[in-house]
Amino acid sequence: MSTIYFDTHLGDEERRRRLYSGDVFVYSPRPSTKALTEFARSLIEDAFAPLDPVHAQDSLPVERFVEIVGPLKPRFIHHPRTQELLLELLRDLGCDMEKTYFDVPRMRVATSGGYLTAGVAYVLHPHRDIWYSSPPCQLNWWLPVYPFESESSFAFHQKYWDAPVKNSSHEYNHYEWNRTGRANASKEVKADTRKQPKPPKPLEPLELEPEFRVVVPPGGLILFSGAHLHSTVPNTSGRSRFSIDFRTAHLDELKALGGAPSIDRECTGTTLFELRRASDLAPVPEEVIRLYDPNPPEDREGLVYKPAAAVPAGGM
Repeated sequence: MSTIYFDTHLGDEERRRRLYSGDVFVYSPRPSTKALTEFARSLIEDAFAPLDPVHAQDSLPVERFVEIVGPLKPRFIHHPRTQELLLELLRDLGCDMEKTYFDVPRMRVATSGGYLTAGVAYVLHPHRDIWYSSPPCQLNWWLPVYPFESESSFAFHQKYWDAPVKNSSHEYNHYEWNRTGRANASKEVKADTRKQPKPPKPLEPLELEPEFRVVVPPGGLILFSGAHLHSTVPNTSGRSRFSIDFRTAHLDELKALGGAPSIDRECTGTTLFELRRASDLAPVPEEVIRLYDPNPPEDREGLVYKPAAAVPAGGM
């Protein structure tokens, strides 16, 4: 049974230990988290103007919605202010900046009522992030941009924290996904037809109850292990949900091949090429990467997905 910690006094080392045991940490909005979500909100509202973004789906053809969200996501990812705010958040939450590696924060949208479920608003089935070539020590950081409810949240499926799930992660290669799958996301509108490679999915019926969902205000933070089986809840709230998430890994656990239990992970490749050290943006050391992929491709340019930058001249 997982424990949910609210605004804990625990330091980062003990927090990581408990996260790797299946606990979940929740933080109230604070200046550093609010700064990141409020910046994201400014970009979203600029892109959807004059419409209210959470209700824009009510008055836009789905194709137009995709045209707006497609470039909005890379604009947020590549904006220099985004990285500055993420680093301040990590520092504020007590992370060791010399040993914490992070990936770029991503903007997600979950529309309501089945309006858009493919491509840029792909609804995630039950999965563990570590099925997608992430290390077992990966931690997931998730923040909502606007108010949301249980009806538009995501669910943790507790039964499977320490119970293996038959899944298709053996078919997943992260480098190939970066080369083909991600790049085609904005082209998918009515249905997600991306076939190569296939996103890992359960291959057996699952008992998704008991589950639990966590709801926090805009700028609140949910922190959990990438080994948790979780899924997107079908949004029935009547409003689109916008959120931010990113991932971290700590050097000590990376070197020790530590972290959460890895009981059903059979993917190939590694996401470690995408991570950068919080202190100076240095990549993960080569000798550490080779612990997870002894023979990575020689062409390193193909290992990291790089969506086209969409920051206008002068930025914001």
